[in-house]
Amino acid sequence: MILYLDASALVKLIVKEANADVATGWFEGAGLVASSVVTYPESCAALERNDRRRGESPSRLGKWLIDLDEYWQDVMRVPVAEWTAGRLAISHHLRGMDAVQLAAAVTLRERLRAGAADSTPGEVVFATFDRELLEAAEREGFATLGRPLE
Repeated sequence: MILYLDASALVKLIVKEANADVATGWFEGAGLVASSVVTYPESCAALERNDRRRGESPSRLGKWLIDLDEYWQDVMRVPVAEWTAGRLAISHHLRGMDAVQLAAAVTLRERLRAGAADSTPGEVVFATFDRELLEAAEREGFATLGRPLE
């Protein structure tokens, strides 16, 4: 399985909260993990917000950032496909960064299909804990991980 993670799924690998064990299982079970290049700064911002909500702790945030860097080393980064993202934002009524995430997964799937003339590429599975993005990914034909959503 080729696992595409958005920031909500990547952060669950680091912050031990609801569904963290689920996200960890996905990551560990994937043959390849991919994400948009924007996922790293999105994840940094989410970790900082999470730390601030819990009462700022430089040591906790520092550990989370180290963990993020370790996970990020194992992630194949997909560039931003701005034209595709723009069209997906319109057709699925998505926020900008959610459209960028979905566009990256679409781009990855297209590249895998184009490069697999003689072999079948693994299925790209889209993982998110964002209901609107998950439903848009399903409409785009992706198998998804992230249900049930609260």
